[in-house]
Amino acid sequence: MIWRCASYEFDTRMPIVMGILNVTPDSFSDGGEHDAPEAALAHAERLLEEGARIIDVGGESTRPGAAPVSVEEELARVLPVVRELATRGVCVSVDTRHAEVARACLEAGAAIVNDVSGFRDPAMVAAVREAGGDCGLVVMHMQGEPATMQDAPSYVDVVAEVRDWLAAQAASLEAAGIAHDRICLDPGPGFGKTPRQTLEVVRNFQEFARLGYPVMAALSRKSYLGFAYGIERSVDRDRVSAAEALMACELGAGVVRVHNVAETTKALSDLRPYAFLGLGCNVPLVAEPGEEREGKIAMLNQAITELCSLPDSQIVDISSFYESEPAYYLDQDAFVNAVVLLRTGIAPKELLGYLHAIENSLGRVRTVENGPRTCDLDILDYQLYVADSDELTLPHPRLLERDFTVKPLLELRPGHVLANGVTVTDAAVSVGRAVRL
Repeated sequence: MIWRCASYEFDTRMPIVMGILNVTPDSFSDGGEHDAPEAALAHAERLLEEGARIIDVGGESTRPGAAPVSVEEELARVLPVVRELATRGVCVSVDTRHAEVARACLEAGAAIVNDVSGFRDPAMVAAVREAGGDCGLVVMHMQGEPATMQDAPSYVDVVAEVRDWLAAQAASLEAAGIAHDRICLDPGPGFGKTPRQTLEVVRNFQEFARLGYPVMAALSRKSYLGFAYGIERSVDRDRVSAAEALMACELGAGVVRVHNVAETTKALSDLRPYAFLGLGCNVPLVAEPGEEREGKIAMLNQAITELCSLPDSQIVDISSFYESEPAYYLDQDAFVNAVVLLRTGIAPKELLGYLHAIENSLGRVRTVENGPRTCDLDILDYQLYVADSDELTLPHPRLLERDFTVKPLLELRPGHVLANGVTVTDAAVSVGRAVRL
């Protein structure tokens, strides 16, 4: 998925690292360390050398209980740094919730506005639409305001409520004229959320990836890490911050905002490729008359159970089940289909062997091409891997013409770009009409 930020384009299928540059005296972990312009620029250069592709400049602390600063003071802190970094050809993000600051920084060359208040201010929306032109946006969820957000955060279902708010806010921005591919979503760990609520959010990043926008993991040194790992001092949390960034990226985050870029890039080198697997069944082995659909679903659930046993692999997300018309060979019963999103260290051809073994264990018989089967497991797409051989062709050559693969895949990742650069849409669907169960 491409995130467009002025003249910069970021392919978030591989994680983009955003380095934090706080030019404040009171930020929660590094306040006062880089508040002089010379020190700030030197730190930015270090972050870039270590692998950051974006520098996020902030001039107002938004830690719990932080006192607001005037627009004039915030501009005095950030503007010289933003202008100089932009002059040096750096992709600069400005971390602000004030429209006047955003406008001035965009005019000085910033390419991204990172708004912790989630663009709730119409003046901020106008700033990124007018002054920003085609700048990138980071839309963050926060319950309340920084000064009071941790007083009594309350949710019935924190993941669903944050997800739905982000979806509605992104739709509102698009209605206001902001292009879809300019928007990145940040669930706001630690902002109006208890440590336990934050843990629930960050363990379910796949829910936010389902919205079809790049997702930011801004987890670095947050208080929930102290709660989860028993590390009291924020500056001692860099290693676990990096581990959490890796976990978030495996679940679907495409941008990570961090203090320690070197530690994070080291951790992200262990990121496993993703694979989309298509599952299908139209011959239930055990079913009473009238329960054939339930038997097919049970067969796919058994296949998913077997996938859980694959080495060095983790299921990230599973689509709904879909009932579909048979394709190609029409004289057979309807299918039940699904798509699984897997993170795996298994190479594609070896993975295909594992899938065939699961099919065989579930009674797969290969007598009629495209004919009835107890279980069919296909690799639809494998991250950044393109192949064309008798043994394996990737991305799957018939993926885009099959409704029963397109619909469940787009449920998991709207706008997904295949390894060959083709975006998944329903424009070429011609067989296997599918209905969500």
